[in-house]
Amino acid sequence: MTTTQPVVPLAHGAVRLRGVRKVFGGRSAAVTVLQDLDLDVAPGEFLAVVGGSGCGKSTLLSLVAGLTDPTSGTLEVGGKVALMFQEATLLPWLTAARNVELALELQGVGRSERRDRARHLLGRVRLGRYAEKRPHELSGGMRQRVALARVLAQDAAVVCMDEPLGALDALTRDQMHDLVEDIWLESRFTVLFVTHNVREAVRLADRAILMGGRPGRVVDDHPNPMPRPRVMDSPAVATRAGTLTQSLKEEVASHDQSDYFVI
Repeated sequence: MTTTQPVVPLAHGAVRLRGVRKVFGGRSAAVTVLQDLDLDVAPGEFLAVVGGSGCGKSTLLSLVAGLTDPTSGTLEVGGKVALMFQEATLLPWLTAARNVELALELQGVGRSERRDRARHLLGRVRLGRYAEKRPHELSGGMRQRVALARVLAQDAAVVCMDEPLGALDALTRDQMHDLVEDIWLESRFTVLFVTHNVREAVRLADRAILMGGRPGRVVDDHPNPMPRPRVMDSPAVATRAGTLTQSLKEEVASHDQSDYFVI
């Protein structure tokens, strides 16, 4: 007599990929973006994803977020996923509060409750006074904070961030690092954070994975045991970022690619 093993649900916030392959197009136009991709992300982990341009970092986030399906392999996510982009993608005719409320409205939250929750979330990202401002009245950093509040409104177990701070000036980006870290430490959702800024990866993440050139796959894993809080310009962050950058340069060079590095 044969017995079947019970299916064990993936832990809340965990992510698991096994042998994932992603191909876009068909026949002669087919492009393999990811190949043999294995990855485990622990619940509550802050994972940075770095790699050369075109190695499939954004495609990885799209797969985890359910925007596209693997061509082959398996992908499991323990819970709801929210996605934050480089641009805030706010609706320009809505106020900051209404942009956050929209995420709650799509979940069926009643008008009075979503109004209160939106203002609470804007307070968490330090924009309580700007709830009635429209996007054109806000700075780039403020718009990204509204986008972050909208992500928080989704109450997701996993948050995918695709270079969300890349377009900000250095001072605003540093302030956003503190804010993102504070909220993550308070909420402990799982984060997959794509960045080209290696110091940013070291500043924020528990671990950074290095993705190899197309077809993309994980070629190196860099745990980061440095205690928090961390400072972008500290010698310790610079040293660890230097090691990760060297690995990244070697990987890019091995595929005869060029890329832009921010140390």
